[in-house]
Amino acid sequence: MDQPTGTRTARIAALHEALKQRILVLDGAMGTMIQLERLTEEQYRGQRFRGHPRDLRGNNDLLNITRPHVIRGIHDAYLAAGADILETNTFNSTVISQADYGLESVVAELNSAGARIAREAADAMSARTPGKPRFVAGVLGPMNRTLSLSPDVNDPGFRAVTFDQVKDAYHTAAAALVEGGVDLLLLETIFDTLNAKAALFAIDEYFEASGVRVPLMISGTITDASGRTLSGQTTEAFWNSVRHARPLSVGLNCALGAQQLRPHVEELARIADVYVSAHPNAGLPNAMAEYDEQPCETAGYIREWAEGGRALSGAEVYEGLSQMLTIRDAALKACRGFDFVLAPVAPVPAFAAELASPLHDPARPFEHICFTVPFNFSEQPAASINAGYTSGGLPIGLQIVGRRFDDLGVLRMAHAFEGLRGEQRPWPVGQPPRQS
Repeated sequence: MDQPTGTRTARIAALHEALKQRILVLDGAMGTMIQLERLTEEQYRGQRFRGHPRDLRGNNDLLNITRPHVIRGIHDAYLAAGADILETNTFNSTVISQADYGLESVVAELNSAGARIAREAADAMSARTPGKPRFVAGVLGPMNRTLSLSPDVNDPGFRAVTFDQVKDAYHTAAAALVEGGVDLLLLETIFDTLNAKAALFAIDEYFEASGVRVPLMISGTITDASGRTLSGQTTEAFWNSVRHARPLSVGLNCALGAQQLRPHVEELARIADVYVSAHPNAGLPNAMAEYDEQPCETAGYIREWAEGGRALSGAEVYEGLSQMLTIRDAALKACRGFDFVLAPVAPVPAFAAELASPLHDPARPFEHICFTVPFNFSEQPAASINAGYTSGGLPIGLQIVGRRFDDLGVLRMAHAFEGLRGEQRPWPVGQPPRQS
């Protein structure tokens, strides 16, 4: 039954109801999607920060102010791909992290702008699908300073920041996110639990002072095969250190791939009395710091998780959209009994529907098909399509570069992949592919 979700109270109620019924899908990585934009220093700066004395390229959170349409486009793509929960583009929006760029004075604005962009995107999608409301999680990242470890090997007692400084930095960020309209807070990529405790103190302090409370998701990071956080805690110790915050969910993200992360997530599911979340990397990086694991491989691992329990699933560090598309379909397969796992999809439903028919070959079930779909939401014009098929259960690769969603209308070709076997074949946008 549809229910109105115009107020935060109604949305939170809808969130709890949705969690009782199905696995919710977090969106994918923001940073890798931004990298696809290849934005210049000038584009990061915009007019407002044109004369700023420090380099700003790479400060992705600043794009909430200088390139909000880029962030909105990424949010829209993840929503169209099936995300239930959007994460704000505020991973580094604290006074401590922004000090590297000399932008401490705009931290509250970074958070409120990030919350507003995600809120508008989620509300627009919810209006189109009222039976499936979308939610916004305000992201609080781990900071680039740690309370548990010294940055100076010669002075193990030294700390670059104090507990109060970390607490105050998180307080500013959390307040701006909540006031900007998020439905819940996501304290993520925790490698130092003492930093997390400062954040939890700040959040509770804000809740008490403002009279406003929102659900809290907590997600830590296991840094290596030892099964411990960087500050030395096991999964169980980490949960026992944060359970007093009574979070909506606890989980793990980043650092490890789904295969390596699974035993730790299983441990959390065994000991935690709340929902469990996970958004793993695409495996482990190779010697060139790149990721070889394909979206369909990640989806296979996530499908096993979904069949076994109660995870919120997302995607980290990859062409995040393509990985999340396959993860979404794997979760659907596990929860709803679909006849396929990896349907060929893109952020335009009509395009996905038209591609599905010619690809459905009984000799090549959808379980053996996956897509890599990086999108470019910058102001560059659409350029070309590259597509290829490799038989024997290996991935299809589809690359689309387009300025706006409308540009994808030219791709609605039901016959686009017929005849493509074991080769790469580009063709100009707006023209049909050559036929074998």
